[in-house]
Amino acid sequence: MSSPADSNLARGVELLVTLETEEAQRRGGLGVLDVARMVGREKSQVSRGLRTLADLGLVDRDPDTLDYRLGWRLFALAARAGDAQLLSLAPPVLGALVARLGETVHLSVLQGTDVMTVLSEPSPRAIRATVWVGRRVPAHCTSSGRALLMDHDAEALRALYGDAPLDPAGPGAPQDVEELARRVAAARAQGHVLADEEREAGLVGAAAPVRDFRGRIVAALNISAPKFRLTEGLAAAGVEVQRAAEDLSHRLGWRAP
Repeated sequence: MSSPADSNLARGVELLVTLETEEAQRRGGLGVLDVARMVGREKSQVSRGLRTLADLGLVDRDPDTLDYRLGWRLFALAARAGDAQLLSLAPPVLGALVARLGETVHLSVLQGTDVMTVLSEPSPRAIRATVWVGRRVPAHCTSSGRALLMDHDAEALRALYGDAPLDPAGPGAPQDVEELARRVAAARAQGHVLADEEREAGLVGAAAPVRDFRGRIVAALNISAPKFRLTEGLAAAGVEVQRAAEDLSHRLGWRAP
């Protein structure tokens, strides 16, 4: 049986997760009524919970709109909770890859069946892929997602996704888990992933896994770019991304067998 303290903690975490949703990010925060509606609880109860989180510095309240958003203290805790070595070693690798290819580069991690970007280095070009650290996108239809899933065999992918059809995405996205498994196997043999209009029309990408000293995939390095600019050079870009991911893996202590 859970204690009152456990229940309070769960409710507090629920409020934080609500303020992390795409709606909250798009609007720059949510009011008490919006949060109460989204979590299905009384306004007064939600208001008390948000005030407590604000007192702890985990959320901030806009003095003008009175909306709540995630606080800087929470971001500081999250930064410390991540793999500090990975985050400290990655920036020069990302920067060098942008210099070589001229396209936006991301470092991402797997969150269930989603991919979350933790670092980005933008392209210097005016037309470029969006940089959004903290953004989560489906793993099945992104080059970074397939790189992060590269050590999953067909059975592991079925266990992760179940039997339901995959969520629809771009015109080139896999339609079911069996097709996803075939693409993951092909990427494993090649050492990197190429994605052509899988997340959305007009966008291509290349990715490769980053491994720690144990050989486990801990992140993915990927580029994304408009298709009109990278169609001819996508295969070569995939090789460059793989080399950069292997460089970062070596810095983390991994040595290929």
